[in-house]
Amino acid sequence: MTSEDRSALLAALAWQVDLGADETIADAPIDRFASAALPPRPGDARAPATAPRARPAATGAPADARPAPQPATEPPASAEIAARATTLTDLADAMRGWEGSELRKGARNLVFSDGIPGARIMVIGEAPGAEEDRTGKPFVGRAGQLLDRMLAAIGLSRTADDPATAVYITNILPWRPPGNRTPSEIEARAFLPFVERHIALAAPDVILSLGNTPTKALLATGTGIKRMRGTWTEHTASGLPLLPSFHPAYLLRQPADKALAWQDLLALKAHLEGRPQ
Repeated sequence: MTSEDRSALLAALAWQVDLGADETIADAPIDRFASAALPPRPGDARAPATAPRARPAATGAPADARPAPQPATEPPASAEIAARATTLTDLADAMRGWEGSELRKGARNLVFSDGIPGARIMVIGEAPGAEEDRTGKPFVGRAGQLLDRMLAAIGLSRTADDPATAVYITNILPWRPPGNRTPSEIEARAFLPFVERHIALAAPDVILSLGNTPTKALLATGTGIKRMRGTWTEHTASGLPLLPSFHPAYLLRQPADKALAWQDLLALKAHLEGRPQ
């Protein structure tokens, strides 16, 4: 190599250093995962690089394969569990232990019922609120206090001992939904078999359905409560007469509709007394 060639090469190297090049690379990309050692550079007089390590022969399954996760066992359907209950105590225990709903994980108490079984009237509401969740009884908050006054106006009470004037109360859902939200249709359908078994075991003469959620579930309808209220119909499963009306919580928000709810209560009283409506 002449001195002129050497000077040119050094000048080219200095120019690359000025551009920021700080390592020597080969003419072709190097697969650094294919071999533990680097291949020799062109013109390198060193011995050839060590050959890539041989991989173990493939077997029936990858070496790091793990057992496939087993699907979670589905809890028995609510209809299957409800059908086994022969008493109200059995039914309450079955609902308390049923793992088919996530609502039980966020609630304090199962809210099963209040009043005496065998009462002529069975009131079915939507779901427990905060006060109901704390006490384990349905309709004990502000809406429950309004309900008690409404029932007392036609001579009925949840504390009465006489089935003729007593009221038996429950909800579509036994667990409080988070934030007191409205129960979803999926939740209502999941607990419906429990409610229908509850009706059969409590054996009322008449059902008073309060609000959209129980009315739609019990009658398998999509019609809203404002169109259904005040109209006698038949419970789909039991064939019992059913009267839809407004939920007391709704009446607290819309007091102007208390007049319509009063008409519904008068219709209920007339039915109990056997008077034509």
